[in-house]
Formats: sequence, C-alpha cells, structure tokens
Amino acid sequence: QVQLVESGGGVVQAGGSLRLSCTASGDFSRYALAWFRQAPGKEREFVTALNWSGPSIWYADSVKGRFTSSRDNAKNEVYLQMDSLKPEDTATYYCAAGGLYSIRASDYSSWGRGTQVSVSS
Repeated sequence: QVQLVESGGGVVQAGGSLRLSCTASGDFSRYALAWFRQAPGKEREFVTALNWSGPSIWYADSVKGRFTSSRDNAKNEVYLQMDSLKPEDTATYYCAAGGLYSIRASDYSSWGRGTQVSVSS
C-alpha cells in the first residue's frame, strides 16, 4: 500500500477554481488512482478515476467538463483541477489508490485523510 496526503483545499466563491494535489509516499505508478468526495450527511461519492498509465480517465457526470484530473508518476502525484465550482461541490475530497481501475470506493485500498473544499454562493 501507499500513503497518500491531499492538499490544496480551501474556500472559494462559486465560479472560482481550486487545484488539489495528492502526494504518495511510495511508488504508485502501477496503481489506479481516484478522487472521491463526501459532503456532510451524504455518502462518499465518486469524482474521477485514472488508470495506471494515465490515458484513460473517468469522470462523474456531475463534474464532467468542469474538473480535470491528471497524474505524474515520476513525482508520485495526482491532481484535480476544479473549475466553475458550484456550492454543491462543497465536500471533503479524498485521494485513493488501488489495484483496480474502478468508480467504486471499495476497490481502493489506500486513502488519504482528505482536504476540505467549501464553495460559497
């Protein structure tokens, strides 16, 4: 397993942008990576997943066209560029790594502690 640490969260007005980063303690080049989010009182929700080589990326319909994810295996980092943010994007965002390229949280074995994103209207 790898250790993951997210950063880059904060407070932003609707329509603004934030860039989240996730740094791994070990080599995650062979792992699928994903971002999930969880708002208070709601279940954890899939945001995006990247396969181990990078070219294939899934996005949830709710963020498609606004969020862009990418990975840099040489730096052991994964990123989530969030543009045109909406109040409903407010949540704690988690980075995850696993052996299966999937939209299901249960398929990811390593998780960061999360970073808070708050979007004001």
